[in-house]
Amino acid sequence: MEIYSTEEQQEEAIKGFFKEHGVSIALGIVIGLGGLYGWKSYNQHQITAAEEASDAFNKVVDSTADENADVLAQSEAFIASHEDSSYAVLAAFVAAKEAVDSEKLDVAATKLQWAQTHASTNELKAIATTRLARVQLAQQNFDAAMATLNAPLPASYEAAVAELKGDIYLAKGDKEQARTAYQSAADKGGLESNPLLQVKLDDLAAQTPAA
Repeated sequence: MEIYSTEEQQEEAIKGFFKEHGVSIALGIVIGLGGLYGWKSYNQHQITAAEEASDAFNKVVDSTADENADVLAQSEAFIASHEDSSYAVLAAFVAAKEAVDSEKLDVAATKLQWAQTHASTNELKAIATTRLARVQLAQQNFDAAMATLNAPLPASYEAAVAELKGDIYLAKGDKEQARTAYQSAADKGGLESNPLLQVKLDDLAAQTPAA
């Protein structure tokens, strides 16, 4: 590294440096500022898009309180327009509930399968999975419901999954397997979140003849 002994030498060196590299430095500054403003513009676009999606989703939710509103159609329109938004999965949940309330179980299953595939978090995926299994149970599609519940889910859903499997076994008439599944759910803490689980266990115990 060259060391300058006087201020004059340093000044001449600086002038020479900028004379040689000034254009490239200026260009770099312009590009850097352009990138900065471009990034800010991109971020602002993302914020604006998120706000628009939020407002649109709130309108879908508000429509559920209107007896004359076509909630299913509005939910489907929202999903089509905001498919890449995190709100799209929530809209699919709204659509699925509306379909269940309208006894359109096939539509509900389709919406929940879409939500299951597009969920951005394990929590949302678990919600979609368990709701889908309940719809399949209502359809008496027991094998599909059981297969749905065999998907990997967070540990916090173990009790809910075990209880759902008990419901499936019970619907199939397999009381012993149902009792085993319900007991597994209880052992995993299911009684804390769902007191009805104890009722299910008690009912099966009452139906089981004493040895």
